[in-house]
Amino acid sequence: MNHITPFTFYYDPISPYAYLAFAQLPKALEGLSYSVSYKPILFAAMLKTHGQLGPAEIAPKRDWTYRQVLWQAKTLGIPFQMPSSHPFNPLGLLRLAVACGDADGATNRFVTQQIFNYVWGATENDAALDAVDPDRLAMLTQALAYKFKLGCEPTSDAVKAQLKANTDEALRAGVFGVPSFVVGNDESQKVFWGLDSLPMLREYLEGGAWFNAGDGWDSIAKIDVGIKRT
Repeated sequence: MNHITPFTFYYDPISPYAYLAFAQLPKALEGLSYSVSYKPILFAAMLKTHGQLGPAEIAPKRDWTYRQVLWQAKTLGIPFQMPSSHPFNPLGLLRLAVACGDADGATNRFVTQQIFNYVWGATENDAALDAVDPDRLAMLTQALAYKFKLGCEPTSDAVKAQLKANTDEALRAGVFGVPSFVVGNDESQKVFWGLDSLPMLREYLEGGAWFNAGDGWDSIAKIDVGIKRT
C-alpha cells in the first residue's frame, strides 16, 4: 500500500497565485499519494506581522504581478479573469469559507473552488466582476448555505475566531505568504511557498534525497546575515 502524505494548503482568495496553484495542484502532483487540508487565512495579517507591503501595494510590482498571472493562466490553460478591482477586502469570502469548513478550520476542495472561482474564474463574456459586490456575495453565500456548520453563520464570533486561529497556526508554522504548502510537523516540517514551488513540493513528496542532504534544504543555516536595514 502506498504511503499517503498529508499536507496543508494555506490560501487567501485575494491571491491570484493561490488560485492558479489550487487549479494546477492535481496535475502537478499527479500519480502521488497525498491528502490536502485547505485552510483559509488572512494574508493581510501576515503582511502586518512581518512588516511588509502586499505585491499590489507597490505600483510597479502590482503591474508585473497582474501581467505575470495573466500569462501564467494562459500558459497553464487555466480559466482566469481579473476582478474589476484589486486588491480588495477578502474578509467576507474568508469568513464564508470558514463557515463552510470543518471543526479544524479547513474547507473541502469543492468549497475552496467555489470561493476561488467567484473571484478569478473566467465568465462567459469575459466581463470583470467586483469581488466585494454585496449582491454577488449574497448569492454565493446562499448557494453555499447548506454547507454551514450548525449555528455558524459567516458573521458569527466562532467563524471569526476560527479564521484567526487558522492564520495564527500558519504563522507558527513559518508561513509568510500565500499560497503556502506545509508538510510534516515539528522538526520535520517544511514550508513551500508559491505557485512556482509545486515542482519542488512534488520532488519532496517523491522522497527526493536533496531535502535530507547536508548541502540541500538545511544548508541555508550556514549563510550569515551580511547587513540589516535600520
